[in-house]
Amino acid sequence: MKLEQLIGEATEYDKKAMLEIKKPKSWLKSVSAFANGVGGVLIFGIADNDSVVGVDDAKKAMEVISEQIKTKMDPIPEVLLKAHEIDGKKIITLEVYRGDETPYYYVGEGNYTAFVRIGNESVIAAAMDLKRLVLRGKNRTYDSLVTDYNFDDYSFSKLKAAYYKQTKKSMEIKDFESFGIIDRNGMLTNAGALFADESPVYCSRLFCTRWNGIDKASGVIDALDDEEYTGSLILLLEEGMNFARRNSKKMWRKESDRRVEYPEYPERSIFEGLVNGLVHRDYLDMGSEVHIDIFDDRLEIYSPGGMYDGTQKIGKRGQNSSCGWKTGWLLENFVNSGKRVILRMAQKKFEL
Repeated sequence: MKLEQLIGEATEYDKKAMLEIKKPKSWLKSVSAFANGVGGVLIFGIADNDSVVGVDDAKKAMEVISEQIKTKMDPIPEVLLKAHEIDGKKIITLEVYRGDETPYYYVGEGNYTAFVRIGNESVIAAAMDLKRLVLRGKNRTYDSLVTDYNFDDYSFSKLKAAYYKQTKKSMEIKDFESFGIIDRNGMLTNAGALFADESPVYCSRLFCTRWNGIDKASGVIDALDDEEYTGSLILLLEEGMNFARRNSKKMWRKESDRRVEYPEYPERSIFEGLVNGLVHRDYLDMGSEVHIDIFDDRLEIYSPGGMYDGTQKIGKRGQNSSCGWKTGWLLENFVNSGKRVILRMAQKKFEL
């Protein structure tokens, strides 16, 4: 059996040459991080250089592992413990499944500590990570949380106009409740705050730049056009689309009875990419914004945070701090013309 077979389909794993019984935190922090993330596998009996050292008395070691998880993890994550044999030596794999009751804490030294994965390390969860994990554990998304903003203090002219355009009906209070814009007490949810004409959400912003060349530093003149927009999601989507149209070429050829146009980028692809960028950005990351960057050979849409299911690129954190399906559905269906989206001229490809 090879290491790859022990790991299986897991994207995260740690190797331990031995089971440290007196220092359970050294490996239980990985259990916490795996359960708080996308799951993972902990392998006992394999050194860092992948050499097989084995585990003495595998049966007793598995009993210790099981007992330590029961007594030092809260809540107790779902795991699968197995023994294997490689070259006559016993190996133990501890598969930790992605948890639904986050955060999963290591309990020791009188403290509750939650861990998350950053790259190939298990590190203590920061305050922002804990907020995301609490949202995930409650099966809540950022946009469903109720704010301190009163519905009567804000206007929703853009949302009402978009609703009327699509339905030919005026938007009533019951509709705001149905779409999760307000709660029963007339207080805005985060979704409502994002759809308000003068959005009070600081990071509800969009930065757009038409760069001169194929990168951000191409010569004497770096940028040919740029705009910064602040306000409701509808405004950001409309202005973002306008910026993309203004800075994109429209090719055409003449036929016998008509002119056939060939846009530089499929408008629907830009629209869907921008909707995904605005809805699924990490709204707990206050220091970054959604960007549209147009170069000579491509259009890029950048959205802060990880993927919608909580998976991350190395060095990135974030899960369940984006908006849910209702906000995305509202934005996409009432303003009809997941992360970096790239639209390249040559291939006309839509890549995630």
